[in-house]
Amino acid sequence: MGQGMTIWMLVGLAGLALLAAEAGCRWWIRRRSRYYVWPPGQRLEVRQDPGVFPEVEPRVHVDINADGERGGDVGGDEEGLYRILVAGGSAAECFALDQPTSWPGQLERLLNAPDSLHALGARRVHVGNIAHSGVGSADLDLIFERVLPQYRRLDAILIMVAASDVYHWLEDGAPPSRPPSTVPELMLFSCHPKQRFGWKPGALALAEVVRRLRRTRFRPVEVKEGAGAWVVTARKMRAEAQEVRPTVPDPALLLDNFELHFGRLLRRAMTHADRVVVVRQPWFEKDYTPEETARFWHGGVGKPWKETIKVYYSLDVINGLLARVDARAAKVADALGVPHLDLRVVLTGGLRHYYDHDHHTPAGAAVVARTVAAALCRRRRSQHSVGADHTGASPSFNATGVT
Repeated sequence: MGQGMTIWMLVGLAGLALLAAEAGCRWWIRRRSRYYVWPPGQRLEVRQDPGVFPEVEPRVHVDINADGERGGDVGGDEEGLYRILVAGGSAAECFALDQPTSWPGQLERLLNAPDSLHALGARRVHVGNIAHSGVGSADLDLIFERVLPQYRRLDAILIMVAASDVYHWLEDGAPPSRPPSTVPELMLFSCHPKQRFGWKPGALALAEVVRRLRRTRFRPVEVKEGAGAWVVTARKMRAEAQEVRPTVPDPALLLDNFELHFGRLLRRAMTHADRVVVVRQPWFEKDYTPEETARFWHGGVGKPWKETIKVYYSLDVINGLLARVDARAAKVADALGVPHLDLRVVLTGGLRHYYDHDHHTPAGAAVVARTVAAALCRRRRSQHSVGADHTGASPSFNATGVT
């Protein structure tokens, strides 16, 4: 056999080995992968654009644990562990906040204080966060359907979702005959068994497996520069809008769609956790000063992070829709006996608590964390005396006590 023939045989064998490896990786991902909102093992350093908001931290760190949560590592069999899962949209993700100063991060610190641990009957509290920007009620319903069965029983699930339903509907032009757009399923999850592959080097399943192994084994830090720069343009577009609409069509379908999916996601959460608490999503509403109005960018027809917008809805419209969706959230929670927490009564510090219409500064996140921590510990202490009544309804929380 000549040397040339030997080389071609080796090339052929190598090609067959590559095909076999690719087929094996595709089979493994299809059959063995789980659903994760965030990629397990990911570490990010997000460097904010200096022109965005003076209240946010210039550098934000995102550490994703092996369970795909923004949070520290946790062992499922850890004795005395009190495990909390946070889910929802950008206000729960704490868009633009560092991990320790996000409200889930501050909540974990507060609940690991000795008095809180005693109240919860725990040795350690873990708070994992799977919230993500843009997630509305229908999206979270699907996330829970895919993700919650992967957990052992959770001690508590905290849910903060509502605003994205309103903003997606307005982005679509407030169609009275259509519910809000949803995030496509394959975009909701960073890792999932339905991932599509091609034959270019970066699109191979083999390359994806290498990326996953690199993230989980070596934990490299990925740096993102100039994050949030689009917000500067978005604020300017709202300030210079050619049209500001003072009314919207009948939002009945928006509200009914929210009620349907919110009820479904609460029921899913109730089957996977000992406690479920609705942390009703607050928003910044008052007689605004020009400085406050200049911070806002929401409520346009279109997506401001990728297109030019000339038509917006008034802040009165936005606030009215958020109030109506919030009322539906409270109604559904009451019907299911799920406690709900109203934060608007304590987030009264204006730009000290909000850096735009819907997102919290580190100081605002601290208020959220303290209020949620107090409610969780108070509920635990008083559950035998306050408890569910004979109808099965659970008490709801306000900022100062149990009602």
